[in-house]
Amino acid sequence: MGWFSDAVGWVRSRVGGSPNPAAPAPGAPPDLPPGQPVSVDALVARMREIDHTLPADDGVADFNRMYLRVTELVRDRLVAGWFANPAFVTRLDLVFAGLYLDAVGAATPDPSWEPLFTTRRELGRVPIQFALAGMNAHINHDLPVAVVTTCRQLGLTPDSPGVEADYQRVNELLAAVQEEVRRSFLDGIALAVDEKYAGPVANLVSGWSITRARDAAWTNARVLWSLDGAEPLRSDFLATLSRTVGMAGRYLLTPVADLAA
Repeated sequence: MGWFSDAVGWVRSRVGGSPNPAAPAPGAPPDLPPGQPVSVDALVARMREIDHTLPADDGVADFNRMYLRVTELVRDRLVAGWFANPAFVTRLDLVFAGLYLDAVGAATPDPSWEPLFTTRRELGRVPIQFALAGMNAHINHDLPVAVVTTCRQLGLTPDSPGVEADYQRVNELLAAVQEEVRRSFLDGIALAVDEKYAGPVANLVSGWSITRARDAAWTNARVLWSLDGAEPLRSDFLATLSRTVGMAGRYLLTPVADLAA
């Protein structure tokens, strides 16, 4: 049961350190926990550093480039005053990305991230598969944890005015660029695999949607919030979510071609 105890400890560390942590009073200074990114600009700089250090044929690099693009868009919208509560969106962006940075630095990846990190240099996959496997892990597993953590840090709840509205505004932003990003990857398939493999790749990834994943993540965040203090059910829920997301990631990373040549 050591793995289960480790999982419980990790979850508690991300959401405040106890099954029922005391939320800060509304209006209290939103201090950043140690190790959490300090600003969106610092986050963008860190992601650019990762992009520069990873080999071009590393599957994690494929996800990192996509995530960097989205993070830059969120930063620009924050500057433009696009969100009703920029403090909430900024903190959510930092907490959420911090979970990805944790995954990058982890000696053993969480089961939700394991398919990406263990196949990152293997042949037979094309970049969009790695990118979507990373998004699958980050949105379906990390985002519910990030929403709950952010609400705890800021003394909010998922039902606080404006929280869900700003969460959905990010969906609007992603919908605007989803087809652009998807097309940029699909256009490159012909450069990586024989034409006969392009159809299977498109079929494999076409059923995955950023918007649907974020809708599910919001529901899971509300479930996680409602399970506060309900152990071991809460930890069982997170462990099951982690394994289920990992299973979807393995599907997205199904080898489609012999790329040894």
